[in-house]
Amino acid sequence: MTERDATRRAARWARRLAAGDEDVFAEIYDLLGSRLHAVARSLSRSAVDAEDAVQETFLALVRSRARWAGVRDLEAYVFTTLRRAALRRAKLASRDEARSFEEVGATDRVDPRTEVPGSDDRLDRLARARGALPQEQQEVVALKIDGELTFDEIGLVLGISANTAASRYRYALEKLRAAVGVHVVHRTPETKERDHES
Repeated sequence: MTERDATRRAARWARRLAAGDEDVFAEIYDLLGSRLHAVARSLSRSAVDAEDAVQETFLALVRSRARWAGVRDLEAYVFTTLRRAALRRAKLASRDEARSFEEVGATDRVDPRTEVPGSDDRLDRLARARGALPQEQQEVVALKIDGELTFDEIGLVLGISANTAASRYRYALEKLRAAVGVHVVHRTPETKERDHES
């Protein structure tokens, strides 16, 4: 879908909402629901927090429907709203975890990033590596892979340029490849030619 198509769809939905057509929310959910859940799960500490973040997103969309007429890219707007909700939930979970940590004591805490015996397969390493990425890279990976957004859309969601989004994604992929033991050789025209001659 082109940017023009997305803008037109957002304008159509805004007009329908202004006319009292609440079915627009069901259409948005049908269109984006699975991707929203995937991104929320990537940005959240638990499935419950992810579900809550998606619900908070739709509540925020209901409350902000009067502003939709000025939205250029509704999909980016929805994912921006989701990101804020997921980060808010993560912050609350961190506070709760810190309180629990103080109550229970440091000796009872298990670091979720530690290796679990017998879990040396690539998917486990990839999941742990993804969780260990810096937050800004985790967000870009979640929006690109789980949300299926373009770098332009990711830039709108995060308030950064598309080039910055692409760089963060590239750095994250390099870290993830290293974590699972995939080594990528960057080939130049010269090395391709030498390999061909061999």
